[in-house]
Amino acid sequence: MKLRELARLFGAGHSLSDALAETEPTGVAIDSRAIRPGELFVALPGGQSDGHEFVRQVFDKGASAALVVHNRLPFGSPVPDAYANRLLFVEDTRCALQQLAARVIERWNRPVIGVTGSAGKTTIKDLTAKVLGPAGNVLKSLGNLNTIYGLPLTVTRMITNGARPEDFDFAVFEMGMSYYGEIARLADIAPPEVGVVGNVGAAHIEFFGSEDAIARAKAELVEGIKPGGGAVLNADDARVIAMRARRQDLRIISFGIDASADVTARGLTEAGDLSGTEFTLVTPRGEAKTKLPLIGRHNVANALAAAAVGHYFELTADNIAFALRAATASRMRGEVLRLANGVTVIDDSYNSNPYALVQAVRAIASARDFKRRIVIAGEMLELGEQSAELHRSCGRELARAGVDFVVGVQGLARELVAAAAESGVDAVFCESPEEAAEQVIALTTAGDVILVKGSRGVRTERVVERLQSEFGRADAG
Repeated sequence: MKLRELARLFGAGHSLSDALAETEPTGVAIDSRAIRPGELFVALPGGQSDGHEFVRQVFDKGASAALVVHNRLPFGSPVPDAYANRLLFVEDTRCALQQLAARVIERWNRPVIGVTGSAGKTTIKDLTAKVLGPAGNVLKSLGNLNTIYGLPLTVTRMITNGARPEDFDFAVFEMGMSYYGEIARLADIAPPEVGVVGNVGAAHIEFFGSEDAIARAKAELVEGIKPGGGAVLNADDARVIAMRARRQDLRIISFGIDASADVTARGLTEAGDLSGTEFTLVTPRGEAKTKLPLIGRHNVANALAAAAVGHYFELTADNIAFALRAATASRMRGEVLRLANGVTVIDDSYNSNPYALVQAVRAIASARDFKRRIVIAGEMLELGEQSAELHRSCGRELARAGVDFVVGVQGLARELVAAAAESGVDAVFCESPEEAAEQVIALTTAGDVILVKGSRGVRTERVVERLQSEFGRADAG
């Protein structure tokens, strides 16, 4: 889409040169550090810095144009001629970016699938896109672009770099939240035909106070589904399945492993080497055997959520089972890495919360083909006043699961270590991921499996990097 038409969708005034107005950006960016040639830069205000301060720099890096608020520009008024014909002016760049996305989605008018949950929503989003792939071209959120900025940036991929909205048949958007109203706003920008709620846990409990409050915030997705659409709800999570009562006009499709559900799995068999889980997928349209190449029952649940979306769009069990066989773990989200020294590493270092940590630990605990199970657990953030006890509870859960050695990294991970040690597990605390890596390098031997789990703020991915550097990959070369 050309800059001239983008300006209209933004509601922006401009003095673009005729030649520039007829060009199409290669993308839209909000991070001045990552700007690439030809992209449109959106200058957003922020708590630490204001994007308007970096307009000169993004032009020096090759940005085609910038969306700005006139009186926030640092080089004063009037705007220097060198920049005047490359600027689009609005009253509020945040609102303009969201308005652009909403207008594109409204014009497109094809199915949006919104996905939320306290843990696993990125995996559900990726698996849903995989399942829908045979039915059409799918736009999906990259990584975890799930905020009031991330979702609009995903939408801009429909209208930049040669893409057109009509190129896409489905859009699968991850919808995250840190406060009441955030999911409601995302659903307003991109109203879902189908909303998926994976689970409710303690993630972000610092901002809400209780899991019941988190459930109320997650339920905003159900409330935002288009009239007559579908809600895909986890029957194994009482707070989630209770959301079916919030709307009487929706088609409810439940999924689950333990509770009775519309879409379920029978005969789960987890591979002893953590290569995946075999099961029979059961849907209202039939059954099919499959193997999901992701670790743990929690990922089977994520796959069932995706399968329920596929069922909504009339895919057969065979179609869905075939797609699930081709699934792959996203980077730092349960990747299984085989090292040259005979050690297996599970890189789950992108994020962590109590529910996700315990589920990942249970996955390695059930793996039979290993001598020892080692867990490197980073401090879990945004848990508020309950943080210390939640860490201690996880330490006790690790002991019950039969973990052989625990390394806690940073801050309140000290409480997790203490609780694990009190329960009879060998455990040490490290102040940094670098220190944790050296502990494990000295400890590990062939036949071990190491789970690395941590929030991004703890940077536990550095442990994985150090282990690969020290021992090398078994599949290298």
